[in-house]
Amino acid sequence: MVRDGIYYALGMALVAALLWWLAAPLWALVPLLFAIFFLWFFRDPERAIPAEPGLIVSPADGKVTAVAGTQFDGKACTRVSIFLSVFDVHVNRSPINGVVRDVIYKPGKFRNAMDSASADDNEQAIVTLEGQNMTLVFKQIAGLLARRIVCTPKPGDTLARGQRVGMIKFGSRTDVIFPAAATLSVKVGDHVKGGSSILAQYATPATMTITPARQPTEALP
Repeated sequence: MVRDGIYYALGMALVAALLWWLAAPLWALVPLLFAIFFLWFFRDPERAIPAEPGLIVSPADGKVTAVAGTQFDGKACTRVSIFLSVFDVHVNRSPINGVVRDVIYKPGKFRNAMDSASADDNEQAIVTLEGQNMTLVFKQIAGLLARRIVCTPKPGDTLARGQRVGMIKFGSRTDVIFPAAATLSVKVGDHVKGGSSILAQYATPATMTITPARQPTEALP
C-alpha cells in the first residue's frame, strides 16, 4: 500500500472518533467509510512483469480508450491512452527498460480524462525514456478529480520495466507514445494492468539488460 492511504485513513478515523464523542455514533459512519475507501484506493499489488525483450507494458491499470497515430520528434508514432477510474489501482509503472532523458511538469486544466483534449490541456508529467532500441514517452495526466501527480523519476535515472514511478490520485489518464513500427497487442476497450499487460512489442537486441537504479518495490512518497 502507498503510505498516503494510511495518512488519509488515519485522518478520517480521527474525524470519526471526534464525531462519535461529540455527536453520535451514527455520525461517525461516513468518515469511517471514507477511511476504508482510502485504504482500498491506495493499494499497491505486486505484479508479474513480463521478461521477454522488446515488450512495452502498460504504465497503469485501466481501460484503453484510444489507439491512434501521432508524431513525436518528427517521427511516426502510436499513442495508446488508458483511462483510470477511481476503482483502478493508481500506482504507475515504467513501460520499458530505459534511461530517463527528460521529465517535464506541465500545469494545465482538469478536464474529464475521457476527453481527448485532456491529453494536451490537462496538468501532466511527461517522461521521455530511451531504451530497448527506441525512444518512448509516457504521460501521467490529471483528470476531473485528480489534483496531484506524483512522478518520482529524474533525468539520468535508469528504470526497469514495471518499476514503480509514481501515481495519480483519484481518477486520471496515462498516454504512452512509442514508434509506429511496434506491433500492437491491445485495442480500444481492453482492460489492462500496470506492469503486466503488454501494449506492444518492438524489435530490440535480445542481449540488452538494464539494472534499475532503485528497487521496484520502493515505497512511493
